[in-house]
Amino acid sequence: MKPIQVGLLGIGTVGSGVFNVLQRNQEEIRRRAGRGIEVTMVADLDVERARAVAGEHVQVVSDARAVIANPDIDIVVELIGGYGIAKALVLEAIAAGKHVVTANKALLAVHGTEIFAAAAAKGVMVAFEAAVAGGIPIIKALREGLTANRIQWIAGIINGTTNFILSEMRDKGLDFDVVLKEAQALGYAEADPTFDIEGVDAAHKATIMSAIAFGIPVQFDKAYVEGITQLAGADIKYAEQLGYRIKLLGIAKRRTGEGVDGVELRVHPTLIPAKRLIANVEGAMNAVVVQADAVGTTLYYGKGAGSEPTASAVIADLVDIARLASADPGHRVPYLAFQPHTLDQAQAALPVLPASEFVTSYYLRLRVADQAGVLTKVTGLLAGAGISIDAVLQREADEVGGEGAAQTDLIILTHETREGTMNDAIVQMQALPTVLAPITRIRKEELN
Repeated sequence: MKPIQVGLLGIGTVGSGVFNVLQRNQEEIRRRAGRGIEVTMVADLDVERARAVAGEHVQVVSDARAVIANPDIDIVVELIGGYGIAKALVLEAIAAGKHVVTANKALLAVHGTEIFAAAAAKGVMVAFEAAVAGGIPIIKALREGLTANRIQWIAGIINGTTNFILSEMRDKGLDFDVVLKEAQALGYAEADPTFDIEGVDAAHKATIMSAIAFGIPVQFDKAYVEGITQLAGADIKYAEQLGYRIKLLGIAKRRTGEGVDGVELRVHPTLIPAKRLIANVEGAMNAVVVQADAVGTTLYYGKGAGSEPTASAVIADLVDIARLASADPGHRVPYLAFQPHTLDQAQAALPVLPASEFVTSYYLRLRVADQAGVLTKVTGLLAGAGISIDAVLQREADEVGGEGAAQTDLIILTHETREGTMNDAIVQMQALPTVLAPITRIRKEELN
């Protein structure tokens, strides 16, 4: 059978990994795919560097549209990234009748609904395993392996940069700014790390997983996104003392009952019990926990980035397309697991909930005057709001204020409550004259 011919748009870190793994494991891949898979054309602005990677038997051009226009190319692999030219090229490839493989989570989280609709209309496939958690096959697990299940929630460490930073802050007792510089020096963080440290990258990935899990369109614009830039070393230390670790989690959770039926889609620092496996995922590694009704809890762990781990996911998509290219489009697994005509119905019936409707438990740190009655006033306000307290940690006085008054940290863990209720309670506590600094609030998930 004639080999599948692939055109790469971009042969940087991931693209070179795709090329090298295909070359190294070509016999294994052919046995699994049932036919050969060959990169025969590459587009990259740095033509000389691309030629050095691809060799003399691969056509290298600077114009990506030349790859799309080549009638011999069966699959276009988009590895450029971003929302701009990548979107145009993907849509042009689809219009030309090419199957598409992409690692571009930002593109799919923002424009996925349009792209998948175009692909369905043209009868071609868009595969994107590499867009979430690098080499971990979480997309295939959600879309196919767990297809018998009603998924209840997903919680994932899906950004290696932030996980490395939080691991270093905990291990070395350093503050965020110091560890960020270390991460940049080691290559774990970009020169401009905004998308990582502000939680945007994780939110792109959580958006895609939520769509597959719950059969709704991708809705990145409705995700709640909070990064790690405001985390203090003191909070990581207190969390440890209470038996928790802090991780940046991407969470997609279906809520039903009490007049609410919708999806929580959120990214934020989260306290997790230290005994949970996901709490012990360190460094730049990724992990995703999925809770489903039939199978229960499953955990997926591995490298979330890097040349060959991500290439592994790209090539898995190439193999899937090689197997299914001749199949009737109606019998292929839908991009978002559910049949396309059901997504709009699900969006109306299962909306993404506003942050005020989230239900979780909380870690609160209050800097207070070390006076009698402070704890009573604070807990009284929480009780008045209907918020139940799980644990309290009060430190010995360790500072003296400008007027000679001793100060201390008061740490409170709560049971579950609505976010809107907690917001109102924080406003009331902040107004107390004995609360001397802005209250730190971190959400807490038991993940059981």
